[in-house]
Amino acid sequence: MKMTQTLPAGSATLTNAENITNKERLSYGASDFACNIANGMVGTYLMYYYTDVFGLAAGAIGTLFFIARIVDAISGPTWGIMIDRTHTRWGKSRPFFLWFSIPYAIFFILAFTAVPLGPIGKLVWAYVTYIAIDILYLGINIPITSMLPSLTASPQERVRFSTVRQVLATAGATLISIMVLPAVSLLGQGNDKKGFLVTAILVAIVTAFLLLLTFKNTRERVHPRHQEKLSLKESARALKGNWPWMIISLMYFFFWIGMQTKLQVTVYFFKYNMHNADLASFMLGLQALSLVVIVFTPFLTRHFGKKGTMVIGLGLCVVSQLILGIGAKMMNVPILAGATILGYFGNGFFAGLLPVMLADTVDYGEWKNGVRAEGLVTSFSGIASNLGMGMGGVVTGFLLSMNGYVANHAQTAQALNAIEMNFVWVPFIGFGIGLILMYFYKFDKMQPQIEADLKERHAAA
Repeated sequence: MKMTQTLPAGSATLTNAENITNKERLSYGASDFACNIANGMVGTYLMYYYTDVFGLAAGAIGTLFFIARIVDAISGPTWGIMIDRTHTRWGKSRPFFLWFSIPYAIFFILAFTAVPLGPIGKLVWAYVTYIAIDILYLGINIPITSMLPSLTASPQERVRFSTVRQVLATAGATLISIMVLPAVSLLGQGNDKKGFLVTAILVAIVTAFLLLLTFKNTRERVHPRHQEKLSLKESARALKGNWPWMIISLMYFFFWIGMQTKLQVTVYFFKYNMHNADLASFMLGLQALSLVVIVFTPFLTRHFGKKGTMVIGLGLCVVSQLILGIGAKMMNVPILAGATILGYFGNGFFAGLLPVMLADTVDYGEWKNGVRAEGLVTSFSGIASNLGMGMGGVVTGFLLSMNGYVANHAQTAQALNAIEMNFVWVPFIGFGIGLILMYFYKFDKMQPQIEADLKERHAAA
């Protein structure tokens, strides 16, 4: 028998008997599988597509990515506010999968459509389609994280949901990194423009289907404030003094600067520095091995806490970049492969824990300020990651442009050094800053008291 408890303003409605099934956990994880195959193709291959297939200059793409980040700074909080002000029979976050999955799929296809225009027309097309998918991506990705604290009030169950999500997200990212270049070659039959377009159509169809599946099979159980709509001012109160949220957002930003620069130049590095573009798919596919550590994330958090496990993950990322630098100088494939595997292990811990830690910041905002604003609080994960990815794109674009990169030509020593800088040392700095930020993260010690206080408030209702 299910029982529901109605709480006063600032608290939440909780379901005592949650009856969470593996079907629901898998359906929740399917949302990030979908986002990772789509955004993985954008993040890893779109810059290469723009420069080496569509014929745009690297510097122009860097400017595009910078402008898109300004748009993110506006659209990200807007999506969060929309979630907090959405109350339907399906919940607050779930409806966004229904409403925006198909529009995202359409613009995703358009972004990989090589329209026969002149240089200015191509650049305008890139601006319109990329910014559109950037905005719509936040509309389907932010709800994945904002829905987690609403799926269950149990910290252990949140870790389970997040672990399943990360396993499927990694599977999606691995699949797309391995399959894109072979699929482009197979489907294009020597015509990369056609190959990228057909591949994008297939990815878009799968993405929309899985997001709709998530909408169908998940359920929101923790409902804030009698389903009342929060004003922007009320939602913003959840951020006041919310230092765990500040630290996590900053860490996410710097991590994704590093990760994005590395991902988007992987093809460049192996094509031009190592003279073997096929190795790019192999190296990117090694992230499948991170599944080995992801499944152990719940076990490690019980022994080392979320902070300790996150420090291990970021530490592995930092060390892996140092080893990667050695492999790059020696042009040694086994060393590069070993460093890549170590980095993916670290990334597995990071990505698996981050949604849980963001859910904790929702609890902290309610505990400290009496406001539970899942949408606005968790929207900043999408903003931080997108800003980080965008700044990574800016760094990559301008470093390549400033150092004389010319698409589909033998590169100068200066251009090769710029590619290596993006592949090794920019990520090293980004991961290192994230590791330093974790020193200031103290939420784990406070969580038992916060959880007890919230339960007491709920029981008093």
